[in-house]
Amino acid sequence: MPNIASAKKNMRKSRAAQVLNRAQRSTLRTALKKARAEAAAPEATATAITLIDRAARKGLVHKNAAARVKSRMARKANKAKAAA
Repeated sequence: MPNIASAKKNMRKSRAAQVLNRAQRSTLRTALKKARAEAAAPEATATAITLIDRAARKGLVHKNAAARVKSRMARKANKAKAAA
């Protein structure tokens, strides 16, 4: 447990950020699962892409990781469209 006031404040801030990050990460993962399950549903994919972009902007995921996930989802969606 920190003794210095600034260290205590940093600990409070990091805990608050941790709670927000966990919630956002959970929302993102849920959206990704829905988009993968419903590969043919364009609205699920669009929602997931929006959340991925937002997470990358906020630093929740690395921008290259976000781009990779979006690329894979787009390829899967295009493959599903071509098969239909």
